[in-house]
Amino acid sequence: MNFRRIFLVKCLLLLFPSVKCSDSKWIYMAVNESALLSITAAGSIYDATWLRNRTRLLQIKDRKVKYYVNKDQCRCKILLNGTLQIERLVKEDSGQYTVIVYQQDGKLMTEADTMLIVQEPVPQPILSAECLNKTLSVKCELKQKAKNETFLMELTQDKSKKIQKNASRLELHTRYSGTFTCVVKNQVSKKMAEKVIKCSGQLDLYLISGIAGGAIFLVIFAILLIYCIRKKKAERLEGDDEEQMMQTCQQDNEMVVRELPQPPCNPTSKQLRVQQRPLPQPQGQQQPLPPRPRPRTQQRTPNHPRERP
Repeated sequence: MNFRRIFLVKCLLLLFPSVKCSDSKWIYMAVNESALLSITAAGSIYDATWLRNRTRLLQIKDRKVKYYVNKDQCRCKILLNGTLQIERLVKEDSGQYTVIVYQQDGKLMTEADTMLIVQEPVPQPILSAECLNKTLSVKCELKQKAKNETFLMELTQDKSKKIQKNASRLELHTRYSGTFTCVVKNQVSKKMAEKVIKCSGQLDLYLISGIAGGAIFLVIFAILLIYCIRKKKAERLEGDDEEQMMQTCQQDNEMVVRELPQPPCNPTSKQLRVQQRPLPQPQGQQQPLPPRPRPRTQQRTPNHPRERP
């Protein structure tokens, strides 16, 4: 699009106050499309003339069409209701179009301006990424860039981070992996590229949280398991000690019962004799017993060695 021409048109609008700004409108069209520039006046049209950048293109008067430029170069025609039709638009067709309508008696009926902007369709964006240490660099570039064209680019990460800039290249630096979306658009078209980008060796925030939570759960589970095992083991040892003590006490009771003599119900004759024996006399009345003979110990003479003559 020729921005110098548009700037010139805006300056003309400021210099000529006779132009009715309230009737001005903007129309955006894509290349190779067809444009229809209509007239806001009501009723039948007797005389209407179309101008582009203050240069007359064609006129319809009393249902007759008159061309002021080459018909093939203009690629335009006027309908009976005064609408201007332009086919196979090119970027050079951009500009200010003015229509002047007269009544049959020669009085001015209306005059209106229309700004026609012809734009190229936006190219397809390309997403690429590069991992640098702990930083993820995502780039959005256009496959091809038309001259004198400005596009609106949007680079979004998981619908939370967004950058807008009128350029052909956009770059975003982040520490987290995720889904990245690049949108390129203008007034006539829009294209998008979406990609899930993850760096090797880089852990996502959710993944790190999940691993940490799992590790904490495993530690707690291991502690509870060890506690339960030790508790059961202690209870088992206490039960074994009590059982051993009960067995020992039972054995002791059995030994005591076995050692105690049981008195007979009917005493025998021998027991009666033992009971009828006289009691032993006191020590003063007992007769001393004669001393027992001690064995003589013979002294062994030592054997001396014989002396040789």
